[in-house]
Amino acid sequence: MTAKGHHFPTLLHVLAGFALVLASCPAVAMGAESRPNPAPAINLPSPDGLQPGELYLEADLVVRNDQTKITTATGNVEARYDGRTIRANELVYDEVNSIIRAHGKVQLINSDKTVEFSEDLVLDSKQNIGAARQFALQGQDSIKLAANSVVRRSELLNELNQAIYTPCDICAADGKSKTPSWSIQADKIVQDHEHQLVYYRNAVVKIHGLPVLFMPIFWHPDPQAVRKSGFLTPNVGSSRRRGISAQLPYVQVLNKSSDITITPQINSKVNPFVNVKYRQRFQTGALEARGGMTYDYDFDGAGNAFGTRTARSYILASGAFAINEAWRWGFTAERTSDKVIFDKYEIGEVYVPRGPFVPDDRRLISQVYATRQDAQSWLSVGAFAIQGLRPGDNDRTFPMVGPLVESRWDLGQPVLGGRIRLQASAVALTRDQALGTTANVAGLDSRRATLSGDWNRVFTSDTGLRLTPFAFARFDAYSLGDLNGVAGSQDSQGRAIVTVGTDLSLPLAKRLSNALMVVEPIAQVMASPKIAQIRAGTTRSGDPIYLNEDSTIFQFDESNLFRNNRFPGYDLVEDGVRANAGVRTSFLWDDGRRANLLVGRSYRAASNSIFSTTSGLSKKASDWIVAADAQPIKGLSVFTRSRLDSDNLTIQRAEAGANLYTRSGSGFFRYLLERSYGDTSRKENIDLGGEVFVTKHLGLTAYGNRDLAQNAWVIRDMGLVYRDECTRVDVIYRREDTVVGRLGKTDSVSIRLTLATLGGPLYAN
Repeated sequence: MTAKGHHFPTLLHVLAGFALVLASCPAVAMGAESRPNPAPAINLPSPDGLQPGELYLEADLVVRNDQTKITTATGNVEARYDGRTIRANELVYDEVNSIIRAHGKVQLINSDKTVEFSEDLVLDSKQNIGAARQFALQGQDSIKLAANSVVRRSELLNELNQAIYTPCDICAADGKSKTPSWSIQADKIVQDHEHQLVYYRNAVVKIHGLPVLFMPIFWHPDPQAVRKSGFLTPNVGSSRRRGISAQLPYVQVLNKSSDITITPQINSKVNPFVNVKYRQRFQTGALEARGGMTYDYDFDGAGNAFGTRTARSYILASGAFAINEAWRWGFTAERTSDKVIFDKYEIGEVYVPRGPFVPDDRRLISQVYATRQDAQSWLSVGAFAIQGLRPGDNDRTFPMVGPLVESRWDLGQPVLGGRIRLQASAVALTRDQALGTTANVAGLDSRRATLSGDWNRVFTSDTGLRLTPFAFARFDAYSLGDLNGVAGSQDSQGRAIVTVGTDLSLPLAKRLSNALMVVEPIAQVMASPKIAQIRAGTTRSGDPIYLNEDSTIFQFDESNLFRNNRFPGYDLVEDGVRANAGVRTSFLWDDGRRANLLVGRSYRAASNSIFSTTSGLSKKASDWIVAADAQPIKGLSVFTRSRLDSDNLTIQRAEAGANLYTRSGSGFFRYLLERSYGDTSRKENIDLGGEVFVTKHLGLTAYGNRDLAQNAWVIRDMGLVYRDECTRVDVIYRREDTVVGRLGKTDSVSIRLTLATLGGPLYAN
């Protein structure tokens, strides 16, 4: 039968989205007394077309007493109302007192697919108060809860007695019940919707059914709450430097758009260290600031104190904001009073990009910037300063960069049938002390302004030959100060750069039995007149010193093989007549496998002394560039790139790596070889790691970085992992063999426990 006009409630939104269904297993082993009987499989109803306020009710028998105004439905009762369905053996509706009673294997299927079970249910028609006996609930994210009784005191307050809570599986693969990996059992659990908290009285935390912790009072944020104050997962470890160390992060929500996380680190060998993280969102952007502080002596790798007791701190902050649809601005602030503070206290996520200007590893950058972008142009204005944390870094030798202006403009319409782009750049660098000196020698200051434009057009023949002529022009103006360390000395220099050339390529494709093979010869020819390099001084023997502030890190590889100027910055420039040639070959299999190979080199009409003898580009014929990557099977990818000597084909530089992903784990491998690296004759190391699960729940993790040139390990990790659907426990042993500043070698053991719905680690170590 179908009835209209009856106000039928949604039936006890007790902990909706928070919950449990124990009834899906034949038996229940949750530790609470008297569970509901198993229920048959639930088929969620499809939309039934009922209008708001309409009720659909069917049963074997429906009886209405007009005098008492009580309606009783018995036998396979099913009622649908407002997108929800209730099933029971019997349902009684007292219209006078606005009370609904349901008895016998009561099931409530909510519109959000959460399911509530009970043996007996009483609820007022306005859904404000109610009660249930032998209650169980299964909610979103596999969260489960069961109780002997439930009392709904208001829309905002639910009370469960003799209850147990877990997000873990309670049913084995064969359908039998199993003990959850972890659970919280309590005499009383109260869900406070108003404050978005869940309170426990006489709570017992159980791991695989064994009690490990008793708390008379315990609370945590409601899993339904998007943001709520409370404790996050603790982190416990032990190291030679700090002894036994424990961290317990606490999040305090300040308002709807901001929160603060305080993480005290308690150490047995050294004084406590406090980390603080503040976050706030605005209508136009967001701000995040991390900081930490302690008051203590310095200490070495064994935790031995020395020096003077003082405050030691750091800050890592960033913000990004939108001014309007085109303009953005932001900043970063990164500084520390102790160069090894992050190593001593194992503070993670330090050397990560927080803005457009990214420093090298173990260096901090503070910056301010603004950008503007539309469909045809880009503009960036910024300034930054660097703090070096490497041994031997002298911050006075790092330049203060600002302003730094970069802009690009695309005309958006063809010129001579091709595309033209304009670029402008300007920068000023101020340095207190000259590089490579210990005395107070004035550092070189430089200012540069650049205007450039490039044009190219693509011609493609019927045979597939592609011809791309291009032209490039640039003008640089420089102003230099404190030349050769002489304070007050000044010089101005300028130069014009013109390059014309063309690219040629001819892709040749052939269909094999189960793959497509593409062979593409590539050639590039270009010419530039002799270009004057910018002189920043002279050596003692009178040889010129060329300015090079922005191309100090340069590698000749496949990424710049076909560039008309291989230097990544502006200060150094290629000139002369030159050509680049190579062949790119690809295999694309029908089953998804692939392989690519590139071989090429560069030729010059004359040798170029601007390139170092170890760059591979100083001779007329450059070193050979070989790069390959492949995906031979699903889940495995490999790559290699190398530079071979132009005379004897010996490896001058090589990189190789692999990534593997399988059902039982993942891993990676990296190898690097450089015959000449800075002032050393050879740099060679390997970096590898991964995890493999030997059973469904137990796994091993490992990580290592080894310096092959020194025949020594840099760092080694070994770990044991346990995981299931709701728990992850990592026990990691780490050996640091390198000496960082005044910190020596050290060993540490850390334990990290992550429980589903109860928070996660604050910082990655």
